Amino acid sequence: MSGLSSAQSRDIDYQLHPYTNAVTHKKIGPRIIERGEGIYVYDDQGNKYLEAMAGLWSVAVGFGEPRVVDAATRQMKKLPFYHTFTHKSHTPSIELAARLVGYTQGRMATAFFTNSGSEANDTVIKLVWYYNNALGRAQKKKIIARKRGYHGVTVASASLTGLPANHRDFDLPLPQMKHTTCPHFYREGLPGETEQDFATRMAADLEALILQEGPETVAAFIGEPVMGAGGVIIPPSTYWAKIQAVCRKYDLLVIADEVITGFGRLGTMFGSDAFGIEPDIMVLSKQLTSSYQPLAAVLLSPAVSSVISNHSGELGTFGHGYTTSGHPVATAVAIENLNIIEERGLVENAAKTGALMQASLRELADHPLVGEVRGMGLIAGVELVADKATRRQFDPLGKIGTAIYERAHDNGLIVRGIQDTIAFCPPLIITPAQVGNMIDLFRKTLDEVHATL
Repeated sequence: MSGLSSAQSRDIDYQLHPYTNAVTHKKIGPRIIERGEGIYVYDDQGNKYLEAMAGLWSVAVGFGEPRVVDAATRQMKKLPFYHTFTHKSHTPSIELAARLVGYTQGRMATAFFTNSGSEANDTVIKLVWYYNNALGRAQKKKIIARKRGYHGVTVASASLTGLPANHRDFDLPLPQMKHTTCPHFYREGLPGETEQDFATRMAADLEALILQEGPETVAAFIGEPVMGAGGVIIPPSTYWAKIQAVCRKYDLLVIADEVITGFGRLGTMFGSDAFGIEPDIMVLSKQLTSSYQPLAAVLLSPAVSSVISNHSGELGTFGHGYTTSGHPVATAVAIENLNIIEERGLVENAAKTGALMQASLRELADHPLVGEVRGMGLIAGVELVADKATRRQFDPLGKIGTAIYERAHDNGLIVRGIQDTIAFCPPLIITPAQVGNMIDLFRKTLDEVHATL
């Protein structure tokens, strides 16, 4: 569990499974990561790890990139902090906002900066409510997310998240947040159903929920182009087109949570580009700065932005913001990070080297533990099963995933166990040779754990 900083946390590793509520206690102590270089990190014992998760889905340019460090240092010396309240701003924030809007080729008009993806989605909820109040639609406030979706951990954004562990005993979700079916064909598909039939059924599920709640009360639909923390779920090719058609039919805003998929992860600049999503609102973070600095952005379409701007003019103020919104050091870091992504062709590398990673992982499909390999670009999930023919899961769920996760560390590989799905999301700088090494370490880990069963 994240966040423990007491002396006790050095002795006990608290692991909370994301879909169950089982907590395991194992006296191993935390691994203290001391430094990073490229796709590798090193602990305080001198052990080297291939970081196949880019930290937390986020370090695009790798660890220890001197250009990003230098950009932060220059900005710290010039203007270490200033706010963006009361008609004030600064050059890095203005430049970054213009650049992000420019990437969308006119689909988005304005940017609002926060410190994290959770804060960004919290802001999105407020903006959706503000927007509908401006239009005189006081009842149109519910937002539909998806089971197994992940959108943050603040009170409001955790309510959008569709993982039970983020709700239980927190008195969540809030009543305005609803959840529809997860588009995971391997687990949710019916016998004899094609992927396209499945996508049609997912859209029908969404429409049924809207009608059940009352279209006049439902304001928006939010989704990750590819679901990350829920298990790396890749929707069918026609899924997003069918979902968007339902949203437009009932006048729902479409919110693309690109916190993981933005800036090249899928081999395109945005996940929306890969799936033909035309969002009204986009949420960006993680690879925006390669997480060298905390920063997230909410991008608004021209239509949404103009309604909010006009309403704020009528009220005389826009009563929302954070002390460090658009922090000059964070935005300067983002600019240099994006420069590197562009100059080094990292979006293209994610497509090319990602294809190799996907093909190499799929060579493991015949392994006795592997039920499904899924992914695109430089993100993938390998789902482990007790029985390949029936897709029967291990009991208890999460035990084999934890075993793989721990053994991988012993082999110098950092992956993520999401129940019994092993996630991969390496830095965008990874080379074909490093992909080969990563897969070899994972295959070795699979074989070693399988031998113990």
